[in-house]
Amino acid sequence: MSITLKTLPRIAIVACLLVVAAFANAQDGTIYPLDAPAEPNAIKLGTGGVENQPAKETWFRQWGDPMARNITTATLTPFLPKKGQGNGAAVIVAPGGGFRWLSMGNEGWEVAQALADKGIAAFVLKYRLHPTPESLDAFKESMNRTFAAAAPPADGKKDTPPPPRPQMDLSNQLADAEAAYAMILKRAEEWGVDTARLGMIGFSAGAGLTMHCTLKSKVMDLDFIGPIYGGMGPVEVPNDAPPMFNVIATDDFLFRGQFGVIDSWFKAGKPVEFHLYQNGGHGFGLGNPNRTSNKWFDAFIYWLDVNKFLVADGGKGSASK
Repeated sequence: MSITLKTLPRIAIVACLLVVAAFANAQDGTIYPLDAPAEPNAIKLGTGGVENQPAKETWFRQWGDPMARNITTATLTPFLPKKGQGNGAAVIVAPGGGFRWLSMGNEGWEVAQALADKGIAAFVLKYRLHPTPESLDAFKESMNRTFAAAAPPADGKKDTPPPPRPQMDLSNQLADAEAAYAMILKRAEEWGVDTARLGMIGFSAGAGLTMHCTLKSKVMDLDFIGPIYGGMGPVEVPNDAPPMFNVIATDDFLFRGQFGVIDSWFKAGKPVEFHLYQNGGHGFGLGNPNRTSNKWFDAFIYWLDVNKFLVADGGKGSASK
């Protein structure tokens, strides 16, 4: 017998409609308040707070993903492979959000779990952020201004470089990343980490932080980096720069036909792999439906494997840092 609306009890019809409506609302880009989720495995990094912070940490949901803002206490959350399945490689994962919010779901926890499933110890860095308005409505307006400033020009010239961003103080974020790195080194034996195969990947602003750590940190000695849909401007490459795996899509507002950072790495004679995808937009995390960029994670794992970061004595060797 086929089931129609007439054959369903009225309460079931109402329940189905509510579920559909809730799913649609969660996927339409609207921002909804969210109770702070439990983070039982988060480890405080003890790097201090944020000056002139007007509000406490709060969470919201957009596109179905949990996001946090006004973070004043940095933490590190380990995602470890199942017992006996780890290969020793480790990755610090830095979510993005313009240094004003963090996309903790699709650019943090989901990526870290996918890495752990491949035998790689992953550590989600929940770093301190620049203050945003306490009111959710005021925060929405500030987000709209941020994206409007980064939008492509109205003349349609896709190769126009993005407008230069105001210099942002990343001292807090760098300190958080350095503290995370130091903690992983200290607890490497406990977590099954080969410190000669410790890298960092980041998304959007997290990609910017990954690059900032690579270019500026006097503490971190990263063995590989993966800036995912980050800024593409040229940089001054340090002599000890690690191999880089870089991903962006042509329809990402940060791309605009720029290859600066790739060119910089190449001209410096450093190993670099670059994936320019036909589509994917910005903020796709592990992937969105029917986008060519959805295979980037598989390519990243293959790149790690070919470069021997998934085996002992790979990369720089097994000596401790």
